[in-house]
Amino acid sequence: MYKLLKSYLFTLNPEDAHYKTFSLIQKASAIPFFPPLFRWLYGARHPKLERKLFGLSFQNPVGLAAGLDKDAVVFNELGNFGFGFIEIGTVTPLPQDGNPRPRLFRLVKNEALINRMGFNNKGVKAAAQKLKSRKDKKLIIGGNIGKNKVTPNEEAVNDYVICFNELYDVVDYFVVNVSSPNTPNLRDLQEKEPLTALLNTLQDINKRKPAPKPILLKIAPDLTNTQLDDIIDIVKITGIAGVIATNTTIDRSQLNYSLKELQDIGAGGLSGKPLSKRSTEVIRYLKTKSGNAFPVIGVGGIHSAADALEKLDAGADLIQLYTGFIYEGPALIKRINNAILER
Repeated sequence: MYKLLKSYLFTLNPEDAHYKTFSLIQKASAIPFFPPLFRWLYGARHPKLERKLFGLSFQNPVGLAAGLDKDAVVFNELGNFGFGFIEIGTVTPLPQDGNPRPRLFRLVKNEALINRMGFNNKGVKAAAQKLKSRKDKKLIIGGNIGKNKVTPNEEAVNDYVICFNELYDVVDYFVVNVSSPNTPNLRDLQEKEPLTALLNTLQDINKRKPAPKPILLKIAPDLTNTQLDDIIDIVKITGIAGVIATNTTIDRSQLNYSLKELQDIGAGGLSGKPLSKRSTEVIRYLKTKSGNAFPVIGVGGIHSAADALEKLDAGADLIQLYTGFIYEGPALIKRINNAILER
C-alpha cells in the first residue's frame, strides 16, 4: 500500500510531500475504521519488545526521531503505526520560519535526504498546547529542544530553559539538540565547557521539579574520538540520562552524486543510508569506551530490520527512524519488531 502512495509522493517537492502526507494521515485517521486497522497492520506488542530505560517503560524499542513532527501535529495519529515512542521538535522558544525554500532534497540513488530546514517551527508554546491532547498515555513522547537562530550562543542556555519549562508537563523525556548543522554556530555548543554548563543548568532546574524528567543529548556523527571522549565525560559530570547518536552529517563522501549536483543542492544535514555506518561506529564507541555507562538511542540510516539489529548489536538500547520511515513506510516498524522477536 505504501509503495503506491510513495510513487505519488515522490513526484512532489519533498517539503510539499511532507505536508501532503500529514494531511493524508489526518484525514485517514478521522475515519473510525482506519486507526484500528493501522494498529492491526503495524502494531507490535509483546513482553519481549518492552524496554525500561531511565525510569520509562517503552512498549517497543522503535521510535520516531525528531524532525518529522516538529510541531506535534500528528503525533497521536503516528502512534497508531507501531512506534514505541515519538520525539517531537526541534522546538524553539519563539516561532521561526527556518531557512528559505528549497531546503529539503531527496537523493534517491542513495536513499538519503539533505535538509537545511533551520529549526522551522511554530514555537514551544504551540507544541505544548498540541501535546495536551495526547490520547495514548502509554506512548512515550520526547521533546527535542533548541535555540532560536537570532539568539547568540552566549545566551543559548536561556532558550533551552524556556523550552524545558514549557514542555515539562507534556513530555516524558527531553533531548538537547546542539548538533544540527543548519543553525549557524549551533554545533559550537558541543564543545566541553559550554555544553557542560548548559546541561548542568538544565539538570539544576530538573532536580527542583517534583518529578525530574530524563534529559538526553543528541550529538553529531562528525565528532572526533577525542570529542566523543569529552561527551562521555560530560554525561558523567552532568548526570544526564543518555545520548542520542546521531544527528545528520555534513559529510558527502558516501554519495553517488557529482560534485556539481551536490553544489547545486548546497549546505545541509545528510540523513539516510549513507549515515548508517558512521552512526553505528559512534554508538559502539560510546558504549565500549564508557563501559556501557549510560543508555544510547541509535538513529541514522535504518532502512531495514538488519540495519536496526546492527544498531542494537552495537549497543543501542533503543532506535529511531526518520529517513528510513520516509523511504520504506510504516511496515518497516513492524519488520524491525518482528526481527527482534525472532532472535
